[in-house]
Amino acid sequence: MVGPFTGPDQSAPLEAAGNGGPRQMITPQPGPGRILGEQNPAYVLLSPPSLQPQPNLPHSRLTVTPERRRQLLALLDELGLDPLERQGPGDSAQALAPLEEALSHTSARLPINHERLEFLGDAVLRLAAAEYLEQQHGGLSVGQRSALRAQLVSDRWLAELGERCGLERLWRIGAMAAGDQAGRATIQAELCEALVGAVYLAWGGPHGGLLAVARWLTPHWQRSSQELLSDPDRHNWKSALQEWSQARGLGLPTYHCHQASSGHGDPRRFHCTASLPRAQASPMASGSADQHTTAEGWGPSRRAAEQAAAARLLQLLRSAPAG
Repeated sequence: MVGPFTGPDQSAPLEAAGNGGPRQMITPQPGPGRILGEQNPAYVLLSPPSLQPQPNLPHSRLTVTPERRRQLLALLDELGLDPLERQGPGDSAQALAPLEEALSHTSARLPINHERLEFLGDAVLRLAAAEYLEQQHGGLSVGQRSALRAQLVSDRWLAELGERCGLERLWRIGAMAAGDQAGRATIQAELCEALVGAVYLAWGGPHGGLLAVARWLTPHWQRSSQELLSDPDRHNWKSALQEWSQARGLGLPTYHCHQASSGHGDPRRFHCTASLPRAQASPMASGSADQHTTAEGWGPSRRAAEQAAAARLLQLLRSAPAG
């Protein structure tokens, strides 16, 4: 039995922060008339205090014009969601205000921005992905599910989803952010995660919001899961190379990166060389006097260049003749 939630205990410890920041751990207090199943036992988000739309919440102060309302309804249709369904929020400007909030990036310097809903969406996304994996990939081990979920909630995946959903046509961002091509993927990911929070909130929060999020995301997760399970190293070649090298006693790969171009958005802005001892080297890989095998990669960021180099090196090592 648990009693009503009266707010966070300021002395309670903080959990590790996710994309949305720290969360405070709450211990439900005993009380009459409540059962444990009525609350999420994991944690209570500090913001917002209530997950139900209320007049004093920030999005209630947003102005949604008739044209903007039509755009937001078209977005929901693109997501496969019907606001007029039985559990839906309706199609009024007030009902659609969480979507407008989610699409208003901090760079636009508006009175209300996406951050609150991004914080909420971070937690909702992970829970929805865990439920998806339980229902559709229950045969995977916990470790396999964890690795797959990490891909399904990654910033890269969110950015790709945001692009497929056409968020760029609807977002409100500042002029400097609009001109930063290298940062657009980050904005896509942030606003897409905020949109997850907005859908959850608009469809009733704990009273149906998770179902709406799952209805939107499941088709996308199904496609991504199929690709990732058929190629487990996809988007994670650095980890795959490390596992390959350690299994053969070669130690850890090393990476040396430098900026080759100053152009933002240049797909070859960074150059990286990945290196391993030559014990299992492929003759196709470039060798050096210190008996290391190397492969090169380029990318718009250091991380992307490292992944490209790791993918190339792993490909060469796996194609080498045994012995």
